Amino acid sequence: MKKDNIKYDNRQYDYTGWTDDDREDYKYVVSLVNEGSNIIDLGCGNGSLMQRLIKEKKVTAKGIELSRSGVEICIQKGLDVTEGRIDAPLPFKVNQFDYAVCNVTMQMVMFPEILLREMKRIARYQVISFPNLGFYKNRLELLFKGRMPRKALFEFDWYNTGHIHLFSIKDFYYLINVTGGLTVEKHLFVGSGNILKTLMMNLMPNIFQIIPVFLLRKNDDQLS
Repeated sequence: MKKDNIKYDNRQYDYTGWTDDDREDYKYVVSLVNEGSNIIDLGCGNGSLMQRLIKEKKVTAKGIELSRSGVEICIQKGLDVTEGRIDAPLPFKVNQFDYAVCNVTMQMVMFPEILLREMKRIARYQVISFPNLGFYKNRLELLFKGRMPRKALFEFDWYNTGHIHLFSIKDFYYLINVTGGLTVEKHLFVGSGNILKTLMMNLMPNIFQIIPVFLLRKNDDQLS
């Protein structure tokens, strides 16, 4: 539901009254995680994705969330979640988890490069999704309106959003290369249900994919 941007912004997420959701991107994240795995959800919000992973994949899950209201809701649900930043050194051992998940959150942190580096350190696999700044509607809005694309900001404005580090699929590949020691295992995307649109998303992902979902693997020489 579109909110009044004059009265509302998402720089400080407040999950009060927003205890559950079932977004389309969740099913793609869930599909990339093996049953019975040990996972950590970084930026877990109200815990809805964690709940789905536990229910459908029987995972053992921990979470970290910056929003106090999000943490409180997760605890009320019986989830193992702590409050804190995810773009800083994390209090976990090397390879402590099978999967580190960061769903539509990397663009909201101050230090995305530290986040990815920590995900690589603490888990063998990394599942990451994000809104693609390179999506063609964002390009058109910038070209013809000369303003920060609101499509990329989930209909918020540049001044009242927590999406401070928007990036494209090509930017993400660049960050992977800069980080080093990671291989892209799978690249999924939130589909449209339209055959032609799905074809275009496959052929030109950086232009037509709205929410890409990546599975990365830590290279064998990085495991120790």
